[in-house]
Amino acid sequence: MKLLHVVGARPNFPKLAPVYRAGVRAGVHQVVVHTGQHYDEALSEGFFASLELPLPTYNLAVGSASHAVQTGRIMEKIEPVLLAEAPDWVVVYGDVNSTVAAALVAAKLELRVAHVEAGLRSNDRTMPEEINRIVTDRLADLLLTPSHDAYPTLRAEGVPEEKIVFVGNVMIDSLMFTLERERIITNTRGVWEDDGSILVTLHRPSNVDDRERLRGIFAALQVVASDHRVVFPAHPRTRGKMAEFGIEPGAIEMLAPVAYEEMLRLMTRAHVVITDSGGVQEETTALGIPCLTLRPNTERPITVAEGTNRLVATPEELPSLVRTAMRKTSTTGPDGWDGHAGGRVIAALLAHCER
Repeated sequence: MKLLHVVGARPNFPKLAPVYRAGVRAGVHQVVVHTGQHYDEALSEGFFASLELPLPTYNLAVGSASHAVQTGRIMEKIEPVLLAEAPDWVVVYGDVNSTVAAALVAAKLELRVAHVEAGLRSNDRTMPEEINRIVTDRLADLLLTPSHDAYPTLRAEGVPEEKIVFVGNVMIDSLMFTLERERIITNTRGVWEDDGSILVTLHRPSNVDDRERLRGIFAALQVVASDHRVVFPAHPRTRGKMAEFGIEPGAIEMLAPVAYEEMLRLMTRAHVVITDSGGVQEETTALGIPCLTLRPNTERPITVAEGTNRLVATPEELPSLVRTAMRKTSTTGPDGWDGHAGGRVIAALLAHCER
C-alpha cells in the first residue's frame, strides 16, 4: 500500500506524525506533501523535528493568500504530484485549505481520499474551516472519525455506514508521545502542576480581524493579568492585527510562536487556557486543564461534554470565569483518546485498500 499524506498548516503536523509512525511499523510506502500553507519555521518545518518526522518529500511552498487564491495554488501544484505518485490513498487531515484542495484534486483524478478527523461540525458556515470540513467529507472515500459523536452527523448527511470508521483522536497520540519523550510529568497525585499562569492562543478572524472585538479581548486579559501571569505565544496574524489596531500588550507576556513541546510545557502548567483553537480544546480535555474558548460554537462538542471546555461569547466574562475555574482531578479522556489512534488509522486504510 502506498499512502500520500497532505499537510500544510500547524494543526496538521501532530495529526500526521502518529499515522506516519504507524505506517513505518506496518511497512507501508509513504509520501509526505507539505503544501507550505504555513511557511513560518515555528509554524511548520519546526514541527517535523519536534515530532520526529522526516522532511517532506514535496514542499509546494504556496505561502499566504486569500482562501480562494491559496486553495487554487494548492490545487494547481498538487495535481502533477498526485499524477506522478499515483498512491492507493490520498490522506488528508483536519479542515485547512490544504485539506479541501487536495481532496478535490484527488477525487477528480479518481484517487481514493481518506479524511482523518472526519465528521466534526460547528454548524457555523461563517467559519472557512466548516466549509472545508463539509466538502472534504462529501468527497472522501473513507471517513476516519476522532469521536463517536461524528458518526450520527455523517449518517444524517447521507454518508454510507461502510465508509465511516471510528479511529480515535490522533492529536492525542502526539500529545502523549511528546509528554513522554520530553519527560513532562504529573505530580504524585496524577494531575499536572498548576503554576497559576494563564495561557492564551488566538488566531481566528472572528476574534482578531475585528478592531473592537480584539480590543475587548485585550482589555479583559489585562484584568486577568492583574492576578495572574498571562502568557501569549502570538500567531503572526494576531501580531499584525495588534499593530494595525494600535493595541499594546501591557502586562501580557507576548511570545513568538513556540515549538510544539514548549507549547505543551506551557499548557500543562497553566491554571487556565484561553483559546479559539480546535486542537487546544482537545489537548486541554486530554490533560484535564480548564479551557475557555472565545467562540459561540465548537466543532468539538465532546470537549464541552467532558467538562473541561467552556464556550465564552463575550470577552468581559473571562476574568470571573478564570477566578472560578477548577481543574479535573482525573485526566481520563474520551474513548479513543488513548495514544493508539494512528495505528487504527493504518489498520483501517489497509482493511479498505482492496475494496
